[in-house]
Amino acid sequence: MGAESATAARRDAIREILARQPVANQETLRRQLAARGIRVAQATLSRDMAALGVRRAAGPAGPRYLVDGDGGGLPLEPVRRLVDAVETNGLLVVVRTKASTASTVARALDEAGLPELLGTLAGDDTIFAAPSTARGAGGLARRLKKILGL
Repeated sequence: MGAESATAARRDAIREILARQPVANQETLRRQLAARGIRVAQATLSRDMAALGVRRAAGPAGPRYLVDGDGGGLPLEPVRRLVDAVETNGLLVVVRTKASTASTVARALDEAGLPELLGTLAGDDTIFAAPSTARGAGGLARRLKKILGL
């Protein structure tokens, strides 16, 4: 395996681990990678985490790492091309998608674990996205536009 593909595989494993379980520190993450047969030095892990946009956030069970842009859940890159627009009325966020793709995009958003997102409801080409706080629609809309490349 070449260096680039090894790096990509390691970073994919980091994303997956952080999406599936709370990880509070780098040593725990290193052990999880080792359990998958991926040995990594602390400095390399730090560089990978920076490249992925990993950030530390408060969670119900204490602090945990999240991947910036997708909340540590599934990557949203595959659904970017399916989204046409993100709009808000100040209370709710509406995501417009290509025909028949709203449920796919909504599931990716829900699984991304964005702290600003309470949940979604999808139709054929429209998603209603409920912000996690009463006044959070603007922030959620801005975050979705950023991570979806709009």
